Amino acid sequence: MIHFENVSKTFGHGPTQVNVLRNLTFTVPEGQFCAIMGPSGSGKSTVLHVAAGLTPLTTGEIEIGSRRLSELGDREAALFRRREIGFIFQFFHLLPYLTAEENVALPLLLDGQPARTVEKCTERVLRLVELLDRRRHKPSELSGGQMQRVAIARALVTSPRLILADEPTGNLDSAASTGIMELLRRSNEKLGVTVMMVTHDPVCASYGQRVIRLVDGRIVEDIDVAEYPRLARG
Repeated sequence: MIHFENVSKTFGHGPTQVNVLRNLTFTVPEGQFCAIMGPSGSGKSTVLHVAAGLTPLTTGEIEIGSRRLSELGDREAALFRRREIGFIFQFFHLLPYLTAEENVALPLLLDGQPARTVEKCTERVLRLVELLDRRRHKPSELSGGQMQRVAIARALVTSPRLILADEPTGNLDSAASTGIMELLRRSNEKLGVTVMMVTHDPVCASYGQRVIRLVDGRIVEDIDVAEYPRLARG
């Protein structure tokens, strides 16, 4: 589904140069839920940024499906992100003056989808995240966990092949975090969407099938969660 081949990312030049990613090579197969872990400054968020084509590579190549990101022009890359990738952020990034359903519908509206399609798809994902009864509420009228559910619904509304999640529970309490992780796992299992999630929390990582640990921009561990007792829940 997504393949990194000798991916490196460097910021700055000369004495201020920082090597954030160093020759990363790995593949996340279609339908896998993969967690990226590491300490602050390890490069884990940069992995998501380059995977989305939002940050250019210094060296290497990334393929999503059969598409090489380096071969996409700016407009083509923007359309690819809108249609093929769903984004979930720590701080939700909902528009405060729109209702929950309007926030969810936004990617479809930007893509010029017909009204009936927008209505049908928006209702489907709001039902999936169990927020259909809050569809007319604005973000200020929702809890943190509910706002993140709206953000997940927005990420899923285009039926993307890939979800990129950056610390999706980092701004939530433990109860809300559990609900969000259950929802992400259910979306992965029922919809077959590939998930690549950055997290610092081993409990959150344990909801996936695989964990890649980064230190100083290098992969130091690539493990199957089922065979890694230290990450087991409970």
